[in-house]
Amino acid sequence: MPGRPETLEESPAGNKLSRNNVTTLSSGDSQLRRSPGEVCFPGGKCETTDADDVATALREAQEEVGLCPHQVEVVCRLVPYLFDTNTFITPVVGFIDHNFQAQPNPDEVKKVFLVPLDYFLHPHAYHQNHLTQSGHHFIIHCFEYTNPEDGVTYYIKGLTAKFAVFVALIILGEKPTFEVEFNLNDLTSSSEETFLKLYKPAPSKL
Repeated sequence: MPGRPETLEESPAGNKLSRNNVTTLSSGDSQLRRSPGEVCFPGGKCETTDADDVATALREAQEEVGLCPHQVEVVCRLVPYLFDTNTFITPVVGFIDHNFQAQPNPDEVKKVFLVPLDYFLHPHAYHQNHLTQSGHHFIIHCFEYTNPEDGVTYYIKGLTAKFAVFVALIILGEKPTFEVEFNLNDLTSSSEETFLKLYKPAPSKL
């Protein structure tokens, strides 16, 4: 989730978020079954007690990194992404209280760190791979980020990188220094098209 900026600047179109937005990411313990050793956003499978996708995201964030629901101002849900033939991932975006101090669950998370949101548009170290699936072309973003607090270098890639790039494009409204698969003039429609590309080949369960 992007962190709350310290300042807001007024613009003719309304509030414009400052460039000190950050994203909260976590590194999974290498002994874990779920995304071992990978950098990812807090999240997981929905449970029967969850009212909706937002409830799932808030519960998982609290369980994994100690982020309490009252410390988050949820602003939107993004277009879902089809991870495999029967798993949908719905990104939930929110502003996090600037006083939040992460308390990672040692059973699920090894480290929690912050990345400036504009790093996902103007990275210092980046490369991309290309994938063709069901006749459709996709870009795999790979970021290399060194945390200034401890000097540890993290590799942010896959869906985590894709979601971070998309949120940065929406919030900052700037052109990235690398190729993206989204139409920068119509981000919402192009993300829906990406979803449909993946969803159409999926076998029906009816």
